[in-house]
Amino acid sequence: MYEKEKELFAEMMVIIAKLRGPKGCLWDRKQTLESLAPNILEEAEEVSQAVKSKCKDNLCEELGDLLMVILMQIEIAQEKGLFNYSDVLAGAVKKFIRRHPHVFGDVKVNTSEEALAVWKKIKREEKEANNLK
Repeated sequence: MYEKEKELFAEMMVIIAKLRGPKGCLWDRKQTLESLAPNILEEAEEVSQAVKSKCKDNLCEELGDLLMVILMQIEIAQEKGLFNYSDVLAGAVKKFIRRHPHVFGDVKVNTSEEALAVWKKIKREEKEANNLK
């Protein structure tokens, strides 16, 4: 399951590394976490507009653009020794599982509103615990 997607994701990571590498794109090599930050908002807005327009081809393209900017941010962070792809993915996996105990645990919910309330409660508790550290 998802074998093709795994291969394509790995290929995208290789492409991003090549773009940032010594023989890569001059523009991509110049980018920093800070310089790319506005691009995330811009691409997210373009995804939102594509959803509103109900154009599946445009949505697919814009999601790819947003993913590229996110992967570029991870690549730059990895170059700086801040974290790597595995750190981001493992953290996201842990968070998704932790915030969905009604799917991955024994919490029972009956509505989407209850599921959202559980998610918000866990998020709030995490934020409070992090502020105590």
